[in-house]
Amino acid sequence: MLNALDKHLLETVADLHDIPQGAYNIRKNGEGISRRSTANIEIKPKTDKPGIDIIVRPGTMGESVHIPVILTAEGLKDAVYNTFDIGEGADILVVAGCGIHNPGESETQHNGIHNFIIRKRARLRYVEKHYGQGEGGGQKTLNPTTIIEMEEGAYAEMELVQIRGVDNTKRITKARLHRNAHLLVTERMLTHGEQKAESKILVKLVGEDSSTQIISRSVAQDNSQQLFYPRVAGYNRCRAHVQCDSIIMHQAKVRSVPEIAANHADAQLVHEAAIGKIAGEQLVKLMTLGLSESEAEETILQGFLK
Repeated sequence: MLNALDKHLLETVADLHDIPQGAYNIRKNGEGISRRSTANIEIKPKTDKPGIDIIVRPGTMGESVHIPVILTAEGLKDAVYNTFDIGEGADILVVAGCGIHNPGESETQHNGIHNFIIRKRARLRYVEKHYGQGEGGGQKTLNPTTIIEMEEGAYAEMELVQIRGVDNTKRITKARLHRNAHLLVTERMLTHGEQKAESKILVKLVGEDSSTQIISRSVAQDNSQQLFYPRVAGYNRCRAHVQCDSIIMHQAKVRSVPEIAANHADAQLVHEAAIGKIAGEQLVKLMTLGLSESEAEETILQGFLK
């Protein structure tokens, strides 16, 4: 069912070396090729459009769901709509991600639209990795949209990673937090060549004592271009911290526009942004330990994006 290329892509974007334990849905070239539910996590295909519904029973603890997507042909335009209902008091891990191998000259594109409902006191860790490769000149395009509704006391960690090789991406993340809900978004991105990346995040803190932390780290190399637009709006007593850090290299361009909006006297919102190059003293220090300049540079970049 899975050839060597498929397995390489799955390992890169979802850390899978074989069919995973627990619930999973593997999608290849626009079709679901393997799926399994468990006693506590049901995965069922949608009837009105491509995609799946993932329903987690209340109180489910320590289980995982893997839903990777791989594309291995040129000229594909794939779109999938996934809905997650994380039951009250559950605590689970969801591993997503998309890997594209484009061997030809036509664009291959995946648009993933994910809707999350995180019920009262539920906890979610979500990991999404994007990666592109292929010897052809065809574009590798990934456009993820993530929409999150967090009920009272819910907690979520969203780890959004673009590893390498994605020519174009437009990432949209929207969240709405109710009383005592907390959302941590960690975004890491690498662009190179002529690649373009755009990330827009909007978090609305509507519930009393809701909070969010948004951390974005990126490296832009060669002639690539990046745009970050993280926004937080507070409508109640709440807390937020937005942090954007970028390393710029060669002839790349980076634009970071963090925005905070307080609509309540007790909203405590902070933002900061920094763009700069690798410090020369860092390179010198590592080179004195025996690394070449390129090895020292790579070590610094990997540590920054970790």
